Amino acid sequence: MNIKPLSDHVLIEAIAQEEKTKSGILLPDTAEKEKPEQGKVIAVGSGKKTSSGNIIPLEVKAGDTVLFTKYGPNEIKVGDKEYLIAKEEDILAILGETQEEL
Repeated sequence: MNIKPLSDHVLIEAIAQEEKTKSGILLPDTAEKEKPEQGKVIAVGSGKKTSSGNIIPLEVKAGDTVLFTKYGPNEIKVGDKEYLIAKEEDILAILGETQEEL
């Protein structure tokens, strides 16, 4: 099934958090974990519509790895996969190893 976000919404697949602490302690699946704050953009909407009817394209694109607000995105489940849908304003940054990747 294909999902096409509307207007300034972005479909994100969350990146799993570390299962091990910095000191090397493994966290069990039953441990309460923080909500993810990083993810990979799967699809983007067409952009935000201004009051004059013009469309402002989104800065993120499919394939970008992004940092987003912890409680901003809505969780959805399609089939057996879980995704997040966020407004572009909930995305804080695009992550990359080097400046050239951005």
